[in-house]
Amino acid sequence: MSRVILQGIPVSAGISVGKAFFMNRRSFANVPRHTVPESLISAEQARLDRAFQLVNDELTQARDRLPVELADHASIIDSHVMISRDRKLLARSREIVHDMAITAEWALEKAVREVERKFEVIEDPYLRERIADVRLVAQRIIKKLLGQHTGTEVEAGVSNRVVLMAHDLSPADTIGLDISKIMSLATTEGGKTSHTGILARSLQIPALVGVTDLETYVNDGDLVIIDGLKGKLIVNPEEAELEFYSDLKYQFENYHKSIMQECHLPGETIDGYRINVFANVELFDELSSVNENGAEGVGLYRTEYTFLSRNELPTEEELTDEYMQMAQILGKRKVVFRSLDLGADKLARVFGTLQEPNPALGLRAIRFSMRHRDLFRCQLKAILRASVKGNVALMFPMISGLNEIHEAKAVLREAQRELEAEGREYDPDMPVGIMVELPSTVFIADALAHEVDFFSVGTNDLIQYSLGIDRLNRHVSYLYQPLHPAVIRSIKYVVDAGHHAGIEVSVCGELASDPYCVPILLGMGVDTISITPQAIPGIKRIIRQTTMEDCKKLLKDVQEHFQVSAINHTVRESIFRQFPEELTFYASILDNEELPA
Repeated sequence: MSRVILQGIPVSAGISVGKAFFMNRRSFANVPRHTVPESLISAEQARLDRAFQLVNDELTQARDRLPVELADHASIIDSHVMISRDRKLLARSREIVHDMAITAEWALEKAVREVERKFEVIEDPYLRERIADVRLVAQRIIKKLLGQHTGTEVEAGVSNRVVLMAHDLSPADTIGLDISKIMSLATTEGGKTSHTGILARSLQIPALVGVTDLETYVNDGDLVIIDGLKGKLIVNPEEAELEFYSDLKYQFENYHKSIMQECHLPGETIDGYRINVFANVELFDELSSVNENGAEGVGLYRTEYTFLSRNELPTEEELTDEYMQMAQILGKRKVVFRSLDLGADKLARVFGTLQEPNPALGLRAIRFSMRHRDLFRCQLKAILRASVKGNVALMFPMISGLNEIHEAKAVLREAQRELEAEGREYDPDMPVGIMVELPSTVFIADALAHEVDFFSVGTNDLIQYSLGIDRLNRHVSYLYQPLHPAVIRSIKYVVDAGHHAGIEVSVCGELASDPYCVPILLGMGVDTISITPQAIPGIKRIIRQTTMEDCKKLLKDVQEHFQVSAINHTVRESIFRQFPEELTFYASILDNEELPA
């Protein structure tokens, strides 16, 4: 077979070389697509009912017998259980069987396609990728309808360690699988926040998701290299490549062992400047990786998943229990709860559908919360109740001006009064901050700083909104430039405005976990960076090997340029001169510099 290089998204770092083994391929391949006589419509609907129930029972049992290595992922399987109980998905599938007189399998496929189209308009990549969960559950139901085995089907076929390939993968799919036989993972579906990445990181094996043409060019038994550093999958590599990657694997494993030994040391420069290194958390299950990777706190806890993983809204008690557990586990370490950063399109099942031509600029985040104050107040009460159990802070997303802060804080005071009337305790001094992710917020940061206890600069959205770039749009993604002079000036202005008012400023987003960008943030005097847990050990190593003097000089050099190419060149040259060996193990977001062909 000929050599092929495929590109994917690296979600768990590392290198592996081994034989490919496919667990599953495209979700809806080989689904029978034909009509049925009217007399059999009721029977097809009954088949749907049985298949949904059988998969629900299967997933429930799977959750109860999770292997120790995957015990932290029970809540992910819970979300799959909820999908298998989704009355709307089942009802729509039954309706399609009735209206079109087609097979149960085909009807379910059509119902899922309708859900997919609704998810396609979602701006937030984490939320958009949740459609993968619906597909995975639907795939299991279709296999049940077809009388096929819904387990992994790997145990019988694998005697040696393999590189596991799949169209998509969930913790439920790994039940009964001998984890020791899996060297690495690669999937067709998924993005940076997909569950496959969380799973792979917990197992500490290299993984790629979103691999283009994976199912076209890779066959069972092919020798493959998984480059979980740069996002490459090499099929049938040449001898020189095998030698290079074998050596790189050895280097990386030694490097990783070294940084993990130091990950609990503080993020402090050689000349004594201390910056807090916190973690971004999307799932409660990720708390174990927060501890393992040396995070000094949680700088961003995305609270949306609890609202999206079920058919009904969570109660105040359910939210309180989740938030209290988080605070208690972290103890003295800070946890910053971001209030709901959802759009109206994400909770349409509860609040109805809005006709919004551009949901990204519509009723979302703090705007959505202010429209639905009962829901907002419920969440705020839960966060307040958790504040007595640990070091808790609250953060409002997508604030664009003073009025929104005043209104949000008014609802917070309402929540406090309700708790007082109920005789419930809360911390009246709980810090309250805002996300800085809109240009309007940047321009009046000096005024906003006197209204809150801290700023958190959300660089992913700030860059997109400042430059007018959808970084997920392949036609213009090359224009997504983290070190654009406008972005650098914006962050610097926010840091200076915050410090002038005596409040702390943190930065979260991909920029804060890029070794080429972190020294610039240090030079600005940023107090905290909040990044994915797995990036923490390496970024701490970078911080501990530089000086504040060098960082300030780099910032000064960068500010003298007004072209992105010149800035990127200056940064690359400076950082590579400091860390030539370590940068071998990083992919940088500065790599978007090249113009499209």
